[in-house]
Amino acid sequence: MKRRDLLLGGAAACAGFPRLAFASNTVVTLGQSASLTGAQARYGADVRDGILAAFAAANRADPKGPRFELQVLDDGGTKDRCIANVQKLIGDGAAALVGLTSGAAAEACMPQVEKNQIALIGTASGNMGIRSAASSGAVHVRAGYDVEYRRMVGYAKEFGFKRIGYVHLKDTSKANLLAMEDALGRLGVQPVAVVPIDRNAGSLMPVAQQLLAQRLDCVMFTTNAAPVLSIIEHMHNGAYPGMHFSSSFAGQDLIDGVVATRRSVVMSLVVPRPSALGVGVVGQCKSDLAALGSGAALGVTTLEGYIAGRVAVEAARAAVKAGGATRGRMRDALSSLRTDLGGYRLAYAPDNPHGSQYVEMVVIDRYGRIVG
Repeated sequence: MKRRDLLLGGAAACAGFPRLAFASNTVVTLGQSASLTGAQARYGADVRDGILAAFAAANRADPKGPRFELQVLDDGGTKDRCIANVQKLIGDGAAALVGLTSGAAAEACMPQVEKNQIALIGTASGNMGIRSAASSGAVHVRAGYDVEYRRMVGYAKEFGFKRIGYVHLKDTSKANLLAMEDALGRLGVQPVAVVPIDRNAGSLMPVAQQLLAQRLDCVMFTTNAAPVLSIIEHMHNGAYPGMHFSSSFAGQDLIDGVVATRRSVVMSLVVPRPSALGVGVVGQCKSDLAALGSGAALGVTTLEGYIAGRVAVEAARAAVKAGGATRGRMRDALSSLRTDLGGYRLAYAPDNPHGSQYVEMVVIDRYGRIVG
């Protein structure tokens, strides 16, 4: 299977995807730029695998219906490569973009998205820079950081925390910092320390020492998993007595990583818990990942990609039924899409591109178990 162009098909019927009558041999190609190498390679691969599982399941469900193809280009987590990839995907004729894995890069691509009137579906980030009214074309399958931050701050309030630090990636949108300041401001709290970091920094010991010097009650992170784990470990060695909170951005890598460090962390989830197999979309995702045969495992990040893939499938089916999966029809279909994927509901409107506001605060214990 080639990384760049992936065409998924199948013949067996699959639960969760009803058989519908469409013109045979219709191929709907969607494009993804993902960080398949670099510091977020695992995150990018998980999102990709979730989308692929959704597309493969849709193809199996109706062999005579439209065939869903995902064209994937690696951006290594960098803005410039993502911009070039999106330009190529648009030039190659993608009906829509799905599952970009860098919020900052997605924000940088918005001028292209708007110019070409193409839908940007399910960016795997809560980045606030693509969630303003001016970001025409961005359609979200998960809650934004504003919702996450309000939940995180509310959780901290229950513990009476006042001295709060915030660590974020320096190359991400300023809108994210404003959303955190707004969440804290609602409680009359100003962050004691705000520390922007380089996502590829060699050593984060100086950052940990800076945070330790502020005698914080808790530290909140909006970074990929590696910096969270590194800073937590350094602060633990410095006898830090407080708590750590992470946004969903750290993904499954953080959940798995705490097993090695034996340090617990509070984390916000924007999809159901992977252990909740009784929730329809979770159980179906696990089954469809297994059928994919790639060895991809169920986790919060593959589940987020899977949900984005399911939304893209439903929108494309509606567009084909209306005459064809053109970019305009895809956008039209998404503007009124309402669906329940099995315990995960999404509802869009012409003035509301935010399909879900689902956020759950959980505790990841030192063994990687979701216990809160």
